[in-house]
Amino acid sequence: MATERILIVGGGLAGLSLNLALRDSPWHVDLVERGTGRDQPGAGLAVQPNAMRALRCLGVAAAVERAGSVVGRFSYHDQRGAPLCDVDLGDLWSAVGPFVGITRAALHDVLRSGPDRCRPGTAVTAVAQRDGRVSVAFDDGTEAAYDLVVGADGINSDVRRLAMDGPAAVYGGQMVWRSLAPARPGSLDGVQFWLGQDRFFGLCPAGGVTYGFGNVACARLRDPARGRAGRLRERFAGFGAPVLEFLAAVPGDADVHCSPVEWLPGTSWDRGRVVLIGDAAHAMPPMMGQGGCMAIEDAVVLADELRRATDIPAAVAAFARRRRPRVDWVREQSQALTDLVRRPSEVRDRALREHGARAFHDRYRPLVAAP
Repeated sequence: MATERILIVGGGLAGLSLNLALRDSPWHVDLVERGTGRDQPGAGLAVQPNAMRALRCLGVAAAVERAGSVVGRFSYHDQRGAPLCDVDLGDLWSAVGPFVGITRAALHDVLRSGPDRCRPGTAVTAVAQRDGRVSVAFDDGTEAAYDLVVGADGINSDVRRLAMDGPAAVYGGQMVWRSLAPARPGSLDGVQFWLGQDRFFGLCPAGGVTYGFGNVACARLRDPARGRAGRLRERFAGFGAPVLEFLAAVPGDADVHCSPVEWLPGTSWDRGRVVLIGDAAHAMPPMMGQGGCMAIEDAVVLADELRRATDIPAAVAAFARRRRPRVDWVREQSQALTDLVRRPSEVRDRALREHGARAFHDRYRPLVAAP
């Protein structure tokens, strides 16, 4: 392939993974990131085994495992702690890899082990395709031409807006508070979901800390930083001891990140020599915990198609065809799980007690196969 220059827009999980996937490639790769790099990415995430398989392709899976916590179980409880469903993750994922809880900062550090070609504090202001190239303007007044532009710049993607006139994000009816605490409440050894009527709280080991996330179904709101940790404790005051222990250990207001849960309506991922990956293409409800995993898989698959194809438009089109069925499955299952959690508690709890383990396996089994 005669490609000379590739631009990756966005230095999050998708962009950093693609940058790593294209190391030692025949192409010149630039990466720009709107952020300045002074702020660490907040809270944590679960790197599920399908994403760990992709990270093995990038040569960093062992480093991710060392930086995080290997998790063996996934369980649902009611808000006071009564068990509803418990899953041995090895039964499903043993042939694929470990399930790892990790802080976002630690994961970003591992992914930055690739070539350092990032221009922080740089935003894209214009994208135009002409004569088999993509002209890009930046907010520092510079311009450049590329053979391929990859929008890896998140749910509010500038590349999607500028190059594809794509849809805006839609509020999903939930607010989420994410935090890290230097505690391991109740000898936590797996991912736990504690389910209330209009809210739930999740706990996940993440290296030397625990990652906690509280979701509340409500109108979109702005929760000021001042006093946020105290208000979070009040929102989940009726939950069981491990949740309360975690919340008591959150250091302070600055350690709680609050944001709306948003998703993207169906949108095109590719147009000529521009392609979207990660949340820029397919942000989805978070209930399967696969958003970051899909972004990492996207990067590995796009790099694979670029190496296979005879020209860039063909590689981009092949990437979209290859990824869409898998991503659509995860989106559909994430929405179905969201709907289940929102049912009246007696209906939801009975469904989880009677069918939860089997439904968990059915939901994730298609991801056991390589993307």
